[in-house]
Amino acid sequence: MHNKVLILDFGSQYTQLIARTIRSQNVYCEIHPYLMDAESINDFAASAIILSGSPFSITNKNAPHPNQAIWNLGIPILGICYGMQLISANWGGEVHAALKREYGFAELYVSDSKDVLFDGLKQTEQVWMSHGDALSKLPECFDILAKTDNSPHAAIKHKTQPIYALQFHPEVVHTPCGKKIIANFLFRIAGLKADWTPGSFISESIKLIRDKVGEKKVILGLSGGVDSTVAAMLLYKAIGNQLIPIFVDTGLMRYNEANRVKELFASYPDLNIRYVDAGTSFLSKLKDVSDPEQKRKIIGSEFINVFDKVAKEYSDAEFLAQGTLYPDVIESVSFAGPSATIKSHHNVGGLPDKMKLKLVEPLRELFKDEVREVGASLGLPDSLVQRHPFPGPGLAVRIIGAVDIHKVQLLQQVDDIFISELYSSDLYNKTWQAFAVLLPVHSVGVMGDERTYDQVCALRAVNSIDGMTADWTELPHSFLKRVSNRISNEVKGISRVVFDISSKPPSTIEWE
Repeated sequence: MHNKVLILDFGSQYTQLIARTIRSQNVYCEIHPYLMDAESINDFAASAIILSGSPFSITNKNAPHPNQAIWNLGIPILGICYGMQLISANWGGEVHAALKREYGFAELYVSDSKDVLFDGLKQTEQVWMSHGDALSKLPECFDILAKTDNSPHAAIKHKTQPIYALQFHPEVVHTPCGKKIIANFLFRIAGLKADWTPGSFISESIKLIRDKVGEKKVILGLSGGVDSTVAAMLLYKAIGNQLIPIFVDTGLMRYNEANRVKELFASYPDLNIRYVDAGTSFLSKLKDVSDPEQKRKIIGSEFINVFDKVAKEYSDAEFLAQGTLYPDVIESVSFAGPSATIKSHHNVGGLPDKMKLKLVEPLRELFKDEVREVGASLGLPDSLVQRHPFPGPGLAVRIIGAVDIHKVQLLQQVDDIFISELYSSDLYNKTWQAFAVLLPVHSVGVMGDERTYDQVCALRAVNSIDGMTADWTELPHSFLKRVSNRISNEVKGISRVVFDISSKPPSTIEWE
């Protein structure tokens, strides 16, 4: 694959944002640790390279540096923040600790608006700074393109080569013109094409899957969520009834989940999904267990046992498919080098080793929003494609304390009312994730002429881009009132409803 960008990661908290911004322009890119060797760099055959920021200071003797091979490729390079300092140092510039550190908004004054990097921008733009070091001596072979009040070299360019560097961060939303700057680099400077689309991904993936799998069978753990369902449809398009989807109902899923999955795939009669009702087994293993980490381990272990037992019935299968996404891959590789394993996340972690099957991961190149776009292109309904994230351990981590069938049924009813009201009020797609939590608290209430002492539930709704940070969703008071009334009236055992207005950080999105 040509027409792609290599992002070398030096440990910036914004590196994934660089990739997401490039992908949003329909250009393929990958993030790799800064210490990528010369052979791998050459094999990658990038059309352009971007150097990320870093928490390190280039003045530190242990500061990370890329392989020198990148400077001899003759392709466009864009350095961001720390990447700018690397570029400057390579060409004889000098970097020192800034007299005044810049963190936050700054006014960028474009001094060379004729350069294509700033094409379409105003003479003055708002940008986001985050640096303690600054370029104190400009390399002789570079020109200044822009400055701020505290950074006389806020943007620079090599006089004869397509090498650019920015002191600010164009990848963050706080730099409104940043996406345009990156687009100018991709299309005007690097001459790339916007050919990374859901359609091109699907056609290429189908070919790759067929080449890898051949006539063999593939087992897939189907959860009913976005990732596993899109993976299932992509595999089905590629290999048809060679796919064996296994749906394990843990008894900890949303209300009527198994039937919803059956309805979704009813129009694909040769997609023979194996449904396994294992709720009793999971609940018995969770009896009297309150510690959230212990719950997760028990559920993960039991899932592997149940799934493996069913999968052994298909002895002719040679592959196991997982819905690994690109953030899972990135998080498994630190900027200083690869770690031992890919994060199992919501996938069936531990199964590949136990089952001795070869892995197929058709979504491992995609971010979550790209998975949704591929799902839509595959013809999946919007209600599935835009579905909110759901934790792998299911409702067990939304029941604070010990789990039993009564609590699961209570929470299923509450959750179903909350989600259905979000849909009917056209609010579901206006929040990133919404769910209910059952608290280990009883509260005095009044039902008719009787006093009650029933449980408390919390409603949670957050907006986020990738789940790394999140803010609570300001749902209308009239909506919350209606949901609270329905829960109190329709769910016997709940006497009080509260709404969680905590952001992440300091809180997490899930309660456990």
